[in-house]
Amino acid sequence: MYSLEQFLQELESTKDMVEKRLEQYFTEWAPDNTLQEAMRYSLLAGGKRLRPILVLQFARAAGGNMESALEAACAVEMLHTYSLIHDDLPSMDNDTLRRGKPTNHTVYGEAVATLAGDALQAAAFETLLSSELPAETVVKMGAVLSRAAGYQGMCLGQTLDMISQGRRLTLDELTIVHRYKTAALLIAAAKLGVLAAGGKENQLYAAESYAHHLGIAFQVQDDILDYTATTEALGKTAGLDQTNNKTTFMSMMSLHDARHIVSDQTHYAIAALHNNFENTDFLESLAIYLEERKC
Repeated sequence: MYSLEQFLQELESTKDMVEKRLEQYFTEWAPDNTLQEAMRYSLLAGGKRLRPILVLQFARAAGGNMESALEAACAVEMLHTYSLIHDDLPSMDNDTLRRGKPTNHTVYGEAVATLAGDALQAAAFETLLSSELPAETVVKMGAVLSRAAGYQGMCLGQTLDMISQGRRLTLDELTIVHRYKTAALLIAAAKLGVLAAGGKENQLYAAESYAHHLGIAFQVQDDILDYTATTEALGKTAGLDQTNNKTTFMSMMSLHDARHIVSDQTHYAIAALHNNFENTDFLESLAIYLEERKC
């Protein structure tokens, strides 16, 4: 496994690839630039870039090169950004801070923010379709991404999350919510990387297992940080789940038990990689890094 210094260098290098490519989008002339400005405002606001990094690093782990998967990586980040814009809307979480900046609807208004999210979702698939990978591969990737975005993925997860407000969920019910809301797009990202590399069926299954467990660990850690960290550290409003009367992992268990789940899920994620990929150093280090994150 990588040393921390090696991992951080590789993480920054991979993230930089994504940032440079994202900068190139939505700069064309338009009769009015408001929509593109709103799209770029949220897309280029920073963040961990976890999902595109998963695309690129799974492509590498499956024997491909990261450059060939870059359009897919950017498509995933566009889709993720759309979901964040909509998640922050007054009709959803009604948040005013995202990635340390005012949320999209706070700056541009609810109507433009909604349209910016819609446009980013459409642009995600346009970007994926612009890939120079074989057409058959791109079709498979499109199917994976659309499933993760729609009624069997993020939208289902968000619906389950919204209708459960004010109701006490069981641990199994809460895990199902986040299997769709959080893990679905992480799973898609991992599988897109394998597909971009022309990976094998066992690698797709391993990528899905890794990302599923990583997603649950990520969400539990998010709930821990929402409970223990400050708004300044998080870059978003701390304690909002409690304000919205949502069931979270921290509302149904102790801090010790929540951290134990994060540890277990991280272990399961790493175990899924073994004997399926030639080089898993970065992905193993990533899982541990996310387990220990403070924001």
